[in-house]
Amino acid sequence: MIDQIEVWLQNPVVSRLLNISMGLLIVFLVTWFLKRTVNAKISNTDHRYRVRKAVNLVGYLFVVLIVLLVYGDRLGTLGVALGVAGAGVTFALQEVIVSFAGWLSIILSGTPSVGQRVKIGEAKGDIIDIGVMRTTIMEMGDWVKGDNYNGRIITIANSYVFKERIHNYSAEYPFLWDEVEVPVRTESNHVLARKVFTDVVNEVCKDYAVSSEAEWKKLALKFRVEEANVLPAVSLRFDQNWITFTLRYIVDYKTRRSTKDKIYTTLLNEIAKYDDISIATTTSEVTSIVKPSDEEEESQ
Repeated sequence: MIDQIEVWLQNPVVSRLLNISMGLLIVFLVTWFLKRTVNAKISNTDHRYRVRKAVNLVGYLFVVLIVLLVYGDRLGTLGVALGVAGAGVTFALQEVIVSFAGWLSIILSGTPSVGQRVKIGEAKGDIIDIGVMRTTIMEMGDWVKGDNYNGRIITIANSYVFKERIHNYSAEYPFLWDEVEVPVRTESNHVLARKVFTDVVNEVCKDYAVSSEAEWKKLALKFRVEEANVLPAVSLRFDQNWITFTLRYIVDYKTRRSTKDKIYTTLLNEIAKYDDISIATTTSEVTSIVKPSDEEEESQ
């Protein structure tokens, strides 16, 4: 029995497989220990995530290195075999290959990255993980209004880098332009209304305007962009129904909904102080037509 085991272990194929298995076990134990240490020592979530990803990547590289060392004397034969099967493998795994290429593109360019808010195809949300093959997104919207999570997690093959349009809300400029429309009655004092609305939007969004101006200057150094007006602005239009004021302002992409709520609340409080500013509403008149009964028709 022992002799059979010795003969079996001396088999070149078995010997190589055992060496690879031992190497993989060592790599797994080392990476597992390093990730546990990272979790215990690094409190910052972003830094911890990046270090764990780096440990995984180094582990993959060591696995490839082990295989190359074990089969170093047979690389020529392996090359011929891989060349014969290459066309079929490439066709069968084209999505995998493109996804891996997409991952390399993400790693080299740094965009998109974990923590950024994006819209890729129909999926919108915050990126919570970027793997070798797939990107994971915490979804927003759908049946939930505003920029709020709905609880679903979406995984997308990294091939989207070459196939889909990527809308990034926070890559180079973490601010958005947003608007609030306020309809007022035509007999309202539009001069006073403009002043009140301008004061409100300046009060709520002045900090965002200052911060975004500095970020825009950094953006202008990197890209060919024109000078932008990041200060809040109020514009007016009117028709036969009412006057509509549009309040345009800069806001942090994470606080768009809460800022809009604060603007609406402050507007209502301010409008209530003036008798000559009235919110416009649409009224409808419903007329009921009753068909006369048969007896009424005969009497007529």
